Amino acid sequence: MQRILVIDDDPSVGNFLKRGLSYEGFAVDVAESGEVGLSKARERYPDLVILDVMMPGIDGLEVLRRLRSADEKLPVIMLTAKDAPGDQIKGLDTGADDYVTKPISFEVLVARIRSLLRRHQAEAPSVLRFADLEMNTEAFTVRRGARDITLTSLEFRLLQTFMENPDRVMNKHLLLDKVWGTDFFGDANVVEVYVKQLRQKLEAGGESRLIQTIRGAGYVLREK
Repeated sequence: MQRILVIDDDPSVGNFLKRGLSYEGFAVDVAESGEVGLSKARERYPDLVILDVMMPGIDGLEVLRRLRSADEKLPVIMLTAKDAPGDQIKGLDTGADDYVTKPISFEVLVARIRSLLRRHQAEAPSVLRFADLEMNTEAFTVRRGARDITLTSLEFRLLQTFMENPDRVMNKHLLLDKVWGTDFFGDANVVEVYVKQLRQKLEAGGESRLIQTIRGAGYVLREK
C-alpha cells in the first residue's frame, strides 16, 4: 500500500483528503503544521506528499526545501490558492512536481497522484548498487563482489529498502511499514530477526558489515 502524507493546517482539508484517499486504497498520514509534517516524514517515509503552501510557522515552501534536501526524487504536489499564480511558480521553482488549486477537485487530485506515482516508479533504476553490493530488482538477483547471494522475498524487499535509502537511518516501525505493510500486526522484533539473517548472507564470504545498527534509532546502510 502506497503511503501519502498530507500537510495542511486546515483540519477540514486534512480530514477530507484522508477519507477520500483511504477509500482510493492509499495509506494516509495527516499533519496540521510544517513542523509535524517533517517529523512524520522522518518517522514513516511517504511515497508522495501533498503540501499546502500557506501555513503558519514553517510554510510549505520551506517544508518542500527540507524534504528535497533529504530526497530530491520524492513526489510532491503543492496545494495553492486559485488566485495565487505566484505561489504556483514558487512551488515549481522550489522543486514541486505538480500543484492543485483550492478548492480541490478530488478527481483531479487523484489523477495527478496516480500519474506522479507511475512516473516515479518508471524512473526507479532496476539495478541498485552500494559499495560492492549489486541488486537487480527485475531479475531478482543480488551479488556482492563476484559472489551471488540467494535471498527470500522478504529478505530481498528488506535489502531493497536499505539500498533505495542509503545512509538513511530507519527505525523498526518504518521498516515494518515498508517491507511487511500497514496490515502487519505481528511482533516488531521480526525486523531484528530478518536483519540478522540478511547480515549473515551478506557477510558469508567474510565481507565487511554494511547494515549498521544505530543504537536507539534503528538501522542504516552505510560503510564504516
